[in-house]
Amino acid sequence: MERPEPAVSVVMRARLRLNVGMKSSERHQGPLSVGAAAARFGLAPHVLRHWEAVGLLAPARDPAGRRRYGAADLVRIAVVLRAKEAGLPLDTIRLLTATADPARRREAIRDEAAALRARIVAARASLDLLERALACDHEDIARCPHFQRAVADRVSLPGPAPHPRTEP
Repeated sequence: MERPEPAVSVVMRARLRLNVGMKSSERHQGPLSVGAAAARFGLAPHVLRHWEAVGLLAPARDPAGRRRYGAADLVRIAVVLRAKEAGLPLDTIRLLTATADPARRREAIRDEAAALRARIVAARASLDLLERALACDHEDIARCPHFQRAVADRVSLPGPAPHPRTEP
């Protein structure tokens, strides 16, 4: 009769996490050094030092003055990374994480949403220009009337007449 594996080994397998490149001394759950905390997120240590300098992080210090990152600091790093992925600048992230005023926080989010909408409009215009360039019969994009109009619009000059084959 086969004996089932003890429940404790099942729990351990479920909690196993692969941390490639981590030293065995860094696998414990205590506070992490700046290098270990940065490595956990795929960052260089200088990034965390910079975030501390601009007021986004405030890790504890050990008796020798070395930074020690605890669980709350790791959550804060994850929050900053997620906000950066959303396109927020560090100043806005600091304001959002530091202010207790919900109205100020909503105003900052509203401003960032408007800026993101503007970047999306610009990205769509860029994509349209690239798609037109791909569909253009001209070997030299500089001779394409669509491209010339886009450049003229950028510097506020009159552009060439529309190309009869590619415009409705």
